[in-house]
Amino acid sequence: MKRIDITPEATEVVRKLEETHGSLIFHQSGGCCDGSAPMIFEKDDMYLDDSDVFLGEPGGVPFYMNKDQFEYWQHTHLTIDITQGRGSSFSLEIPLGLRFIIHSRLFNEQEQAYFQQLKK
Repeated sequence: MKRIDITPEATEVVRKLEETHGSLIFHQSGGCCDGSAPMIFEKDDMYLDDSDVFLGEPGGVPFYMNKDQFEYWQHTHLTIDITQGRGSSFSLEIPLGLRFIIHSRLFNEQEQAYFQQLKK
């Protein structure tokens, strides 16, 4: 079971960004500006520490979320998508006139039980 997925449209944008920037990383901080939106950076441009939670590798790109933000999202399945428009972040897709967004849904009972047992 996965906590996070990515749409084919968002995957296509990720592939274009990888061609230009190389290895990438997603991060969702919950901070200012578009901090509650997923942002994508060159892998070496993102500093991670104990306050970041690894959620998976949607589209082959590691996705981390700040643990304070994760407290709010831990009971949901997330799907990264792409939409038209410029966000107010430093995410690599912004110059393309696009921005990544998150669609979420609550875990079903089976998913909830699975992720609860992982916490033990």
